[in-house]
Amino acid sequence: MNFDPRAGLSYAVCLVGVLAGGCDIGDTGTNGPAGSSPAAAESVLLPPEGHGLLPVTMPDFASMTEPVAQQMRTYQTAVRVRLGAAAAEPEALGDAYGRLGMLLLAATYVDAAEASLRNAQTLLPDDVRWPYYLGRVHEANGALEASAVSYRRAVELRPSDLAARVVLANVLFTGGDLEAAEQMYSQALERHPDAPAAHAGLGRVALARREYADAVARFEQGLAAAPWANALHYPLALAFRGLGDTERAETHLRLQGDVEIVPPDPLRQELDELLESANAYNIRGGRALDAGNYRAATDLFRRGLELDPEDPSLRQRLGVALFQLGDVAGARQAFERVVRTAPEHTEGQFSLGVLLAGQGRHDEAIEHLSTVLEHDAAYVPARVQLAEALARTGRPDEAIPHYEQALALDPTRQEAAYGAAMAYVRMGRYAVARDRLERGLDADPENRMFRHALARVLASAPDAGVRDGERAMAILEPLLAEAPDLSLGETTAMALAEMGLYSQAAAVQRDILEAARRAGLAAAAGRMTGNLALYEAGRPSRTPFTDAELP
Repeated sequence: MNFDPRAGLSYAVCLVGVLAGGCDIGDTGTNGPAGSSPAAAESVLLPPEGHGLLPVTMPDFASMTEPVAQQMRTYQTAVRVRLGAAAAEPEALGDAYGRLGMLLLAATYVDAAEASLRNAQTLLPDDVRWPYYLGRVHEANGALEASAVSYRRAVELRPSDLAARVVLANVLFTGGDLEAAEQMYSQALERHPDAPAAHAGLGRVALARREYADAVARFEQGLAAAPWANALHYPLALAFRGLGDTERAETHLRLQGDVEIVPPDPLRQELDELLESANAYNIRGGRALDAGNYRAATDLFRRGLELDPEDPSLRQRLGVALFQLGDVAGARQAFERVVRTAPEHTEGQFSLGVLLAGQGRHDEAIEHLSTVLEHDAAYVPARVQLAEALARTGRPDEAIPHYEQALALDPTRQEAAYGAAMAYVRMGRYAVARDRLERGLDADPENRMFRHALARVLASAPDAGVRDGERAMAILEPLLAEAPDLSLGETTAMALAEMGLYSQAAAVQRDILEAARRAGLAAAAGRMTGNLALYEAGRPSRTPFTDAELP
């Protein structure tokens, strides 16, 4: 809470006294006069006359958690203290009203928030915070015209604010004013040319006008800049359907989700982080997690769990943060509690399944990943992880349908395409594996993983109809030029041996074997020793991948 340092000393001393339970502030009416009841004192903050301010009716603290109730008391007290000095310090009173309004809005007491924020705007008319938050209040109440007026004022006060322009444009669009919305989205792009939210907004305007080609272009620009924003797939699907392209429409319908594009918004972030609630700590911890600040995320999630020990989202995300810090045991404990107390929580089931798979406990992982899909059949990462676990337990034939379903849901999921090809390798169906890898390269010609795997299959597949040493070398040469490594060296030796160049294959193999030993890679060195013996004996390798190398 920020107080104006110019406020009188007597009021600063009085504030401390109120927080400690004493001090007569000297208000009149329900702001706390001598002899008034505590219930009345907490119900309404009456403004002084002559300032054009509104009374603020406070919510019932008894319905709040104690941390939130304590915040409310503290912010309310700040206003009371400033009310006693309103004539001398109107700016300080405006800030106190504004911060109380923010807290009320964060706690969804929108009517009380509106009165407090309007008072703040009256006293501090050039502060961008108050019209912005009033815009949110009006939007929450469905008063779109009033919301647009407030957001427009925020844009006037801070023209460079991308978030304010986008939310204003969104409200205008929702209210049916397509021309004004288009103008505001376009202005946002003029100032921020790479803003995906503005591209998406223009896409929605074009879709509403049935300008389907323009809509497709805009939505694709938005997705290119923010591929995680899967909510855009639905309007993009509608645009493709409008163009008569039902195949691509169906593809994007399968990819739709609920993750929207939200531009960076410091004012919204400040509001989200204001409340002393479990959800607020979840939001703050999530931001720290996304930023890679795992220790801070851990602390924030734990503070949230102190307020709500049974929140499965907080505990699951705590587990993720602990895992990133190397505390695997702590992460597993967190995930197991989530699964035990909230078995329907898909993220908890998924996290535990992935952790168990990483520990080689594939049968247990399969159980948890299967549970995820029972609750959400479109959860693509869980389907890919389940397929990998099935393949690793000797069931590649069961893995392949899961890889195929993952690709049907998300054709861009390269790990699913790669996993399917490697499942065919496990089954000894090398021609099919080669074809799948080639299809993967058709979609992504520069994909290093696919290029290398295809070279391996061509160099050493047991199927003579698949092997092609010269083609394998042609694929390997640019990969070696880009970034040579031990694995590429092994594949190069395999290709040389397939071409009958055994002495050269053996020389390459000796070099990478020595490098592996120097690096302390005992397992790799053991594998390399076996292939070296083959080349020295004038024989090729017929094992493209060891089990450990396959997903």
